[in-house]
Amino acid sequence: MRRILLVPAVIALAVAGCADAPRHAGGGRPATVGGVPTAAGTHKRKLDVGTFGHREFLLHVPAKVSGGRWKDGRPADPPALVVALHGGLATMGRMEGLTGFDRLSDERGFLVAYPDGFMTTWNAGDCCGPAKVGNIDDVGFLSKLIDRLTGAGLADPRRVYVAGFSNGAGMAYRMACERPGKIAAIGVVEGALVTRCDPGRPVSAMIFHGTADRSVPYHGGGRRDFDDGRPFPPASRAVAFWRGVAGLPARGERIKASVSGARCESSGRGGVAVAFCTVDGGTHRWPPGASAMLSDFFAAHPRAR
Repeated sequence: MRRILLVPAVIALAVAGCADAPRHAGGGRPATVGGVPTAAGTHKRKLDVGTFGHREFLLHVPAKVSGGRWKDGRPADPPALVVALHGGLATMGRMEGLTGFDRLSDERGFLVAYPDGFMTTWNAGDCCGPAKVGNIDDVGFLSKLIDRLTGAGLADPRRVYVAGFSNGAGMAYRMACERPGKIAAIGVVEGALVTRCDPGRPVSAMIFHGTADRSVPYHGGGRRDFDDGRPFPPASRAVAFWRGVAGLPARGERIKASVSGARCESSGRGGVAVAFCTVDGGTHRWPPGASAMLSDFFAAHPRAR
């Protein structure tokens, strides 16, 4: 990726600084906080990550936040944050369109960040593509993004959630493995746990997997990466792992599903839950209704203090 030139960077910082100080949108709301726009809508931003210059992300701000109560230049009641990770060979814009999280954000009042992977991939551990080969620090990038938004007071640090599809789902697992103190819950759609994992504390999870997925097979199999012929583990292995970390019963109770063809069961205790939705006949896609179910699940599972 291209490095940021020093002069444009200085100019950009100066402009951002000027915008933050004098410009206010009414009700105590600044136009930007830490260089991040506060107006309702979707904004494209850059984040300096050092070695590779910058990474990009989209941030969707709902009207309920921008038009709500502000105190000392911050939301009086910081909203939840959903970080949505695209699949391999996709983009942040494609993830925005795929999930429909923007509409749910506007209805329910949470922020959504759509980061862009490295050359359309994420380093989820043993997968995938250029991000894995280059040993890109995607955990560091996503952690910095979360810190940027929570540190500015734009998001509640106890209600940070990561949702991902395919390669992005594997990255969501990795974030829960390596940054469990930052993540309240993850949402996994058609992904696999392909990283060494020792989180040290439980993380809630809702996992969707289609029985007819040929890219990341439900029962395991396929090929992890272009240079790695090892099979993907079955979806059930990740379910068992996270329930084991939380000390939950291996089998859950049936819960209502709004995804067509889905059979969902959840095991929970002490504010932590792991839900597993088997989508009968489901292929390698984000199923309609999954975003609403994930939003409901996230809202019910803030991070324990």
